[in-house]
Amino acid sequence: MEIIFSISSLTLTLLLLKIVSSATLSNFTTDQNALLAFKTSLTSDPLSPLTKNWSTNTPTCSWVGVSCGFKHRRVTALNVSGYQLVGNIPPHLGNLTFLRSLDISSNNFTGVIPSELFKLRRLEEMNMGFNNLTGEIPPWFGGLPQLQYIYLSNNSFSGSIPNALFNMSSLMEIDMRDNRLSGTLSDDICSNTPNLRNMYLTGNQFSGEIPANIYMCRGMEDLRLGGNLFNGSIPSEIGSLSMLSHLSLFSNHFTGVIPSELFKLRRLEEMNMEFNNLTGEIPPWFGGVPQLQYIYLRNNSFSGSVPSALFNMSSLIEIDMRYNRLSGTLSDDICSITPNLRNMFFTGNQFSGEIPANIYKYNFLVGVGEGGVVGVWGGVNGWVVESGTIPKEFGNLTSLRGLDFSSNFLSGELPEELGNLGNLESFVGAYNILTGSIPSSIFNISTLLRLGLQQNQLSGTLPSITGLSLYSLQELYLHYNRLTGQIPTSITNISQLTILELNRNSLTGEIPGSIGDCLLLEFLSLSNNKFGGSIPDTFGTGCSLKSINLRVNQFGGMLPRSLANCGNLEVLDVQNNKIQEKFPLWMETLLELQVLVLRSNRFNGTLLHPSKTNALFPKLQVFDIGNNSFTGTLPDTYFKSFRAMINVKENITDNDRVKLYSDSVELVIKGSKLEVVRILKTFTTIDMSRNNFYGDIPESMGKLNSLRYLNLSHNDLTGHIPSCIGNMVTLESLDLSSNQLDGDIPTQLTSLTFLAKLNLSMNNLVGQIPQSNQFSTFENDSYVGNQGLCGVPLTRKCEEDSGLEISPEEGYDSDFVDRLTCWQVVAMGYGCGCVIGVSIGYIVLELSFGVAYKIKRRSRGNKVRRRRTRVHK
Repeated sequence: MEIIFSISSLTLTLLLLKIVSSATLSNFTTDQNALLAFKTSLTSDPLSPLTKNWSTNTPTCSWVGVSCGFKHRRVTALNVSGYQLVGNIPPHLGNLTFLRSLDISSNNFTGVIPSELFKLRRLEEMNMGFNNLTGEIPPWFGGLPQLQYIYLSNNSFSGSIPNALFNMSSLMEIDMRDNRLSGTLSDDICSNTPNLRNMYLTGNQFSGEIPANIYMCRGMEDLRLGGNLFNGSIPSEIGSLSMLSHLSLFSNHFTGVIPSELFKLRRLEEMNMEFNNLTGEIPPWFGGVPQLQYIYLRNNSFSGSVPSALFNMSSLIEIDMRYNRLSGTLSDDICSITPNLRNMFFTGNQFSGEIPANIYKYNFLVGVGEGGVVGVWGGVNGWVVESGTIPKEFGNLTSLRGLDFSSNFLSGELPEELGNLGNLESFVGAYNILTGSIPSSIFNISTLLRLGLQQNQLSGTLPSITGLSLYSLQELYLHYNRLTGQIPTSITNISQLTILELNRNSLTGEIPGSIGDCLLLEFLSLSNNKFGGSIPDTFGTGCSLKSINLRVNQFGGMLPRSLANCGNLEVLDVQNNKIQEKFPLWMETLLELQVLVLRSNRFNGTLLHPSKTNALFPKLQVFDIGNNSFTGTLPDTYFKSFRAMINVKENITDNDRVKLYSDSVELVIKGSKLEVVRILKTFTTIDMSRNNFYGDIPESMGKLNSLRYLNLSHNDLTGHIPSCIGNMVTLESLDLSSNQLDGDIPTQLTSLTFLAKLNLSMNNLVGQIPQSNQFSTFENDSYVGNQGLCGVPLTRKCEEDSGLEISPEEGYDSDFVDRLTCWQVVAMGYGCGCVIGVSIGYIVLELSFGVAYKIKRRSRGNKVRRRRTRVHK
């Protein structure tokens, strides 16, 4: 009996083991199938980790990115972050029911989050950030009982955040930064989320006010709501978040003052409220927040002075209060108790007084002023300094990396001690009243990337060592000063140089011939100096020049043909020099050229030649060759190729500009000189005035329907004004004066509704001046010197040939018939008797009316054919 029982027990045990084993195998197969379905759904696996590794020939738990539990060998974690995978999220992932962590971030997944993932009841962490997912946030997230971390940042999710998410007692962190989410935050946002520690909603379109019950998230450590549309005042209830270390509310529409209750945030390390509409004074209690390191309040409307208590904060590392309405002076002991201060930004305020000399105590200061990258450069530009110089003590700040004093009233000379700043990367002192020469020690700072001292009154010469130690210099701005002498040849040793602006000084001599060795140079501006000689012809293959401005100098010779190697050249301005040659046809190969100004030189010859390409200056917007000695007919071939002057879009952005940095192009617009600093893609002009062009204006000119300014004055052009000019619908200025044009003014020109300046004077035009639209606004000056014109605004009146008049030049006196009345005819027959008189009168009238009828018909026919107008002087 016992033997039978033992056999039965053994059989039952084996049966149970088989059932368990079968179930385990089934569950294991389910996980494997789900992962294989995920792999199959991918449309791209460029790094091939799944393609090469996920195979049925190897255990699932050994696959890349897959982790399994020790007990059941079920998949508990899937991490394929950063593999550049492309595809949709398959619903099969919902079958991984033991999954606790899902990380598919930093890939290229698209589409929506499948609802089947609702079955992941054990899920604790979901990371789908940095993909291209769309749709709304699924409300069923709130039904995942163990979910603690939700990361969905940097996608394209839209709609609002479901209220169900804020009913999750397990939720600890939610990150939905940089999506397209909108709507308001629920009033009970913190009522049922007692464990919420971090909430990141930056970079969306949320609106409304921050819910007052925010205070119930008592464990909140990091609250980031910047870059949205929140409004109203900052809730004082935030002051109850005693664990808060980071508070970011930048770039919203908050108003009012900073609530004093925030003084209770004793653990606060960073406060960012920049780019709002906050008012009032800077709270002095900032100085009592013991761990506060970073204060960002720029671009608000704060007023008053900076509380001295802020500079008693030993924890302070960076302070940014740019572009407010702050005033007053900075305390003399500004540096006494802030040993950790690294960056200080006070740009665009109304501070006065002198810069505190004890600033040298900031031995580890790395940024003072405004430069570019927060935490690297810094600044005090915009500081209204009533008097004072740059303290020589700045030379003691040997850790300084950025120094910017621009846009002040600083005077005096630059301290030689600035050359001690051996780690300096950016030094900007532009827009001041600095005088004297530039210390040669500054040119020994080998770490310098940017030197900007433009718009001062600096004098003297550039040191001969200028380029010997500046190995890393990329940008050199010294324009609008009083520098003299020559450009040292050593400047071409600066191999990293991209921008060189020396315009508007009194520099002389020639450009160093080795300037072409600066292969990274993109912007070269030497205009308005006294340079002479020839422009170096040393620009070789690999030239990076985008803009070269040499106007108003004394350059002679020819344009360097090596500029043809500068395939990215966008701007060439050499006006007001002594360059003498024919039109540089080799420029036709510069397909990126947008601005070409050759005005006021000694160019000559024609612009007519057989071209080797159909793409002639396809991007040219400014074509100014005025005041030279060009001859021949107008270049019809060029006008047909100026594609940038045809059908240009009107809805432009800031990117649609020719980048000229601080330099400008000087043009003659509407008869006046105009400096254009940044040229829009819609700015187009042709100026061929004051040359010796002759012949007709070509019909192709009418195709330039996006041209805004046209000047062909002071040439020898003949023929009629083409009616097709009426097709140039954006034209704002038209100058055809001082030519030999004849015929009528085409009525089609009245369709130019943007025309603000018209000059047709000193030609041979005839007929009546049109009066529609803009033409009714032009004065006499637009038409003087055309003896055949009549009508408003001229004093000569026009009288149209009308009735049955006979033109006097045709030899007929039509007034004769008009004066012949019946009683005059009858009177003629009194001497011979009434009957004879009446008979003779009848014959005369019959003959007279017959002749008159024929004369009138011929005269009227001539009027219809020629539409003649008689001018009465």
